[in-house]
Amino acid sequence: MPDTLSLFMHFINSSISKKALQSLTAYCKKCGESRLEVALELFVGARENACLKCKSAEKIIEPVLQNGAKAFNVTMDEMKEKFKDAYWRKGLASVIKGLAYFGVRKPFVPGAPFLVVWDVTYACNLKCKHCYATAGKPLHDELTTEEALDAIDKFDKLGVAIIAFSGGEPLVRKDIFKLTRYAASKGIYVAIATNGTLITEDMAKKMKENGVNYVQISLDGTKETHENFRGIKGCYDRAVEGIRNCVKEALFVNVSMTVTKYNYQDVPAVIDLCERLGVNWFMHYNFVPTGRGREIVNADISPEQREELLKMLYERNKTSNINLLSTAPQFARIALQCGAEFIPTHFCNVDAGERLRKLAEFIGGCGAGRFYMSMRANGDIQPCVFFPLKVGNIRENDLEELWLRNSVFEDLRNKDILESCGSCRYRYYCGGCRARAYNYFGNYLKPDPGCINNKKHWDAIISSAPLNQKEGVK
Repeated sequence: MPDTLSLFMHFINSSISKKALQSLTAYCKKCGESRLEVALELFVGARENACLKCKSAEKIIEPVLQNGAKAFNVTMDEMKEKFKDAYWRKGLASVIKGLAYFGVRKPFVPGAPFLVVWDVTYACNLKCKHCYATAGKPLHDELTTEEALDAIDKFDKLGVAIIAFSGGEPLVRKDIFKLTRYAASKGIYVAIATNGTLITEDMAKKMKENGVNYVQISLDGTKETHENFRGIKGCYDRAVEGIRNCVKEALFVNVSMTVTKYNYQDVPAVIDLCERLGVNWFMHYNFVPTGRGREIVNADISPEQREELLKMLYERNKTSNINLLSTAPQFARIALQCGAEFIPTHFCNVDAGERLRKLAEFIGGCGAGRFYMSMRANGDIQPCVFFPLKVGNIRENDLEELWLRNSVFEDLRNKDILESCGSCRYRYYCGGCRARAYNYFGNYLKPDPGCINNKKHWDAIISSAPLNQKEGVK
């Protein structure tokens, strides 16, 4: 007898269901939002009235929500409570839109990116050796305030749930809080990725008052290691103080660490500090040789070291008072091989169980061009910030058309066509980092050389590296 998840897939993948859902994805000028978002607001009681077409949309999505609730063992009351928050509703609307256009597929593709990482400026007060953006000075053609506000309107209309303002250093942009306030007013969850050095007590308060919910602060090791990579004396103490100030303001704080062979041994000490400071997350970032990082391609850790690191993170999660995460897609494979008490998928550790283990096949793996995309300060759209392949520009292209039909995005969503990774039994949970494949081989369908299963590719890279790259950072 088919289980509820199989029944849900059969229900959604029918042509009738898809056509019915696609009819709801249009933007309603009368109600000022997509029909899906209006219908969800009516469903949870966040809106009292709407036009007749949007009211009809609520009736159409109700059986979808009921079937989804059964498939994942939640009650309708629990669902309504969860989706009272506007950004959760945006996420759910994106899921339903994804079902309408792509059906239930492995991996799952939403109808809009859940997250856009936006480098709002390339001005920066630090000189990091591994900077993907080669930041320092602003570009001559960065979006103006008016263009940036228009970009937020376009992201909102597309259905983006989260905007992460990054850089460079986003806090040096003079209009940054005008942008964060405006995004928050649209019901978009607002994050800022920063080096933390400018976050005084007053700045932390100002961030919270202007719609910022989440702050990611980079910390690349102990003081000596961090300052060696970041290029400015004193930046470590200022970053730690910035973390303290954000925690004090009850902002959601994620400390990110780009792990290289120069700070690999510092990871436990940074986690210790994060636990003492009371942050919410520690996140290991893969080193990707792009931007200024191309000058230190030798800084990457070996597949064996990455394997050891991810196993340590998995085990330490069991006792840590914070969540320990990783951008390495291999983390999900490690979790499954270690017993899968939890499964890490896209910046979240999900308590495992057979039902959620099945779900991980749909939502796991690299999310570039699938769960998120990035935008450069001049409006260029890329699959992610570490993936310098322009697929469009917000000044020139229709974002919905780009998301639904761009050939690069469609390639990235197909784990079966990947070289080496595409034949791995864990390809839907993992599939490798596509940015690493692109930056190492110039082809995003090539293997991720950081995986232990692709060690021969890593060995070939090391053996062919120029002598100056083998010698290390000077």
